Amino acid sequence: MKIYNKLVRDRIPEIIEADGKTPKVRILSEAEYKTSLLEKLVEEAKEALATKGDQKELAKEIGDIQEVIDASVEAFKLDRSQIETLKQKRKTDRGGFEKKLFLESTK
Repeated sequence: MKIYNKLVRDRIPEIIEADGKTPKVRILSEAEYKTSLLEKLVEEAKEALATKGDQKELAKEIGDIQEVIDASVEAFKLDRSQIETLKQKRKTDRGGFEKKLFLESTK
């Protein structure tokens, strides 16, 4: 038996069954779902880092991150236009990442 204890995509149980295994799943409460989405975002970000820049794998992981973000926007009932406005404001106030700056320390 392998333990996962994590949010998975909707078709994963049927994929596991097609592989001859028996998945044990449960439906999360709304609060558990929201927490699990945020945990999934961290998991997918770590997987993106682990690709070490492999274009094909990185594209797959970025797609997974976008899927989790879309589900999070929906679950938390966030306003996409407000998110875009806040994103642009932060970029204006704090800058983007175009200069590739890496802060090593401050005195």
